[in-house]
Amino acid sequence: MTTATPTEQQPALLRYQPTELDTVPEVAELLDRLGLGSFVPDGLTAFGGRNDNWAGTTTSGDRVFVKTVARAADGSSPELDRTLAYEALSRRLPADSPLRSPAHLGAHEGAALNAYRLLSGARSGSEIALDGGFDEEMCREAGRAVATLHSLDADGAGVDTGEAPLPPLAWLKALPWSALQDRSMAQIAAWKLVQDDTEVVAALHLLRAREQAAPSTPAHCDLRFDQFIQHEDTLYLCDWEEFRIADPARDVGAFIGEWLFQATYSVFAPTGDRDAGAPALGFDLTHEEIVERGAASVRRHTPRIAAFWQGYLEHRVPDAELAERAVAFAGWHMYDRLIATAQAHAVLSPVARAAAGIGRVLLLNPSGAVATLRLDAPSGSSR
Repeated sequence: MTTATPTEQQPALLRYQPTELDTVPEVAELLDRLGLGSFVPDGLTAFGGRNDNWAGTTTSGDRVFVKTVARAADGSSPELDRTLAYEALSRRLPADSPLRSPAHLGAHEGAALNAYRLLSGARSGSEIALDGGFDEEMCREAGRAVATLHSLDADGAGVDTGEAPLPPLAWLKALPWSALQDRSMAQIAAWKLVQDDTEVVAALHLLRAREQAAPSTPAHCDLRFDQFIQHEDTLYLCDWEEFRIADPARDVGAFIGEWLFQATYSVFAPTGDRDAGAPALGFDLTHEEIVERGAASVRRHTPRIAAFWQGYLEHRVPDAELAERAVAFAGWHMYDRLIATAQAHAVLSPVARAAAGIGRVLLLNPSGAVATLRLDAPSGSSR
């Protein structure tokens, strides 16, 4: 994809040149069946992501977003099935629910396509977080939304009950050859970092066992900042391809992990002008500087984690061990994100190694971090 030229009518999210519609005629079929006409070529754009997507105005005057999801070798699409299961279940939500998603307009099951109402001018949660705008109130709102999701009654809704794929326990022993071929050298180094640490491997197996014994609920299972979007001061949660019945601590831990990963990266943010030949980001920091900056960064981000947890407690009473399991899942999230961000690199950066260090601490001693991350504070606490 190539970056498209932004216009006032396009959303605030990063835009790209979309795949030619002539190569995906099912998009036109879906729009026509939904009575939306066809996409107007002028202004048609796409957002970043692993799947093809199109965003723009149709000949009916509607603003529409269409995206593909993955299909299996046999032509089926579990990701589409999970998305449609969420959309069906979400119809049980009241109009004033804290959990909101862009309106689902329809699907093309044969081509694994979904169509949604496009929220013009919306901003990605990851963009807002980088700008410093994902404040405590927005985190509290996110906590309310996630708690509402975990409180949904999924009886008879046909929601996927299969085990979430991450962390992949088999990969903790060795990467399959098919996966190895698609990984960068930095990603292979990151996996080796995990595999060579017997304590981390044991902690991940223990976390899986605790998850299986925990109460399960409907869960997003792929919660990241970029799954949230803000439109006209309203927060929406999107991308339901991994939606299933699972441990709610997965979602809570992922949100915590997002902030800790953000805190880790801010440690290595430039503090002034650097010469063109200066070392890569973070390589010129001493150990003492990393520790000092890291502690300060975590302190800055902890109030947002506490606000999310307080919002969560306003709408749901968690099981007694959820906070501790969530901390452990936050530890895995640190490894997961550093593996993902290492895709374009040949070596692991100090940022990645710092993230791994924090993830290790959380995995090996989740109970010890509950109070530090303010997950023991009751709803409404200002501690």
